[in-house]
Amino acid sequence: MPVDFEALLAKSPNPYVLLDRELRLVWMNEAYLRTTMRDRAELVGKGIFEAFPSAPDSESHRLLEGSLRRVLSTGEVDELALIRYDISRPDGGLDARYWSATHTPLKAPDGAVRYILQHTVDVTELHDLRALRDEMVRDEMGIVRRAHAVQARNLDLAEETEQLRSLLEQAPGFAAVTTGPEHRFQIANRAYSRLVAGRDVIGKTIAEALPEVVEQGFITLLDEVMRTGEPYVGRHAKVMLRNAEGNAIEERYLDFIYQPIIGNDGRPTAVFVQGHDVTEEVEAEERQKLLINELNHRVKNTLAVVQGLSLQTFKDVAGAGAALGVFDARLNALAAAHGLLTASNWQAASLIETVRTAIGATAGSSLARVHVSGADFTLQPQAALSLAMLVHELSTNAIKYGALSNDTGRIDVVWTIEDEEDRVALIMKWVERDGPSVTPPTRHGFGTRLVQRGISSDRRGNVTFDFAPEGLRCTITATLPKVRA
Repeated sequence: MPVDFEALLAKSPNPYVLLDRELRLVWMNEAYLRTTMRDRAELVGKGIFEAFPSAPDSESHRLLEGSLRRVLSTGEVDELALIRYDISRPDGGLDARYWSATHTPLKAPDGAVRYILQHTVDVTELHDLRALRDEMVRDEMGIVRRAHAVQARNLDLAEETEQLRSLLEQAPGFAAVTTGPEHRFQIANRAYSRLVAGRDVIGKTIAEALPEVVEQGFITLLDEVMRTGEPYVGRHAKVMLRNAEGNAIEERYLDFIYQPIIGNDGRPTAVFVQGHDVTEEVEAEERQKLLINELNHRVKNTLAVVQGLSLQTFKDVAGAGAALGVFDARLNALAAAHGLLTASNWQAASLIETVRTAIGATAGSSLARVHVSGADFTLQPQAALSLAMLVHELSTNAIKYGALSNDTGRIDVVWTIEDEEDRVALIMKWVERDGPSVTPPTRHGFGTRLVQRGISSDRRGNVTFDFAPEGLRCTITATLPKVRA
């Protein structure tokens, strides 16, 4: 005999309601109407949150909507072991009610969820449960089963939390979380413990756990992060910390970030501290600087010795004074380029600074008549030295014979740079104007040959001269490797 399930549910003493995919109420039994104190006409066709309003950010709204959405997305039964959902009385007041609910998907032949059947049990009044003792036995079993389901989900969350703790504990960098305005330690991983010499910091404020940092400004930084909600990044920050014995203070250097953790109200509630101890890196950089400074000192001494030797060697040679002056100027240009590279630890040099330094070391007060224009680029040391010597020779020639040999001449030094994957193409133009009329030289000296060598040591470039009457034009092309940061 076919069973009329609608009639069966309509007669059930348990509240049942049917919702469509848009969460509109399409059918409910009499028990549901009695429980909610509503008429069928005022419920059918309305959304469940329109018929029974609740604040969208309330726990009641979030739990109910979340359960219904899970049924739609998974096609599986979802249960709410306990939920408070207040019901409006006919007189306009609210009744505080607690419910246990089961949401069952009703699927179309193609497997898609078409409706959701909600079965609710009002667990507010104990005497109602006693009056329905037989039903209560079944409902209690269902509640226990739903509680077990909730417990299983909680266990999953606990497992995920433990996994995150394990990952944080094994992270190579130090990490910690401080909470509240007093910055109390909630979490600190193994690397953080090593940083603070194994001190027990959990549950303590920073001032209690690490009193030596109070006057070093780190608490002030944390206060600012909590106040503004903006992260703070520290680079090679010096911090003085007690060592493992707890007596001596050791100097450490840290790269770190203070990242605010924002609460539901949009305000910072905690700070995530993460970083690395870079003390060895900083000390290595300091040692490198000392070595480079020592190298620079020795090279300058060597250049001074060479200069002295040249003076002693050629002082009695007739007619050697001019050549000695040129040689001395070239040594000074080389020393200036060397000093520029020393400032960057002999790792690289700025193209703009190399050109300006070379011109300034030669032209002196005439530098104002030289216009330098072009995008900056980082040169390798050898390219920087070659360019400095090249520009020095051009400047010297301009002072002797070209645009800087009178009071009106000017020079434009302009270049362009084109990217070529791991290299760049440099095209530099040296253009003189308003100087004496230019005639092509009858011979090429060492200076011209030095310029013609160009910048690149691998012959990937060239230098051309145009001895136009209105002024020398020199075009320098070179293909240079990029300097990696």
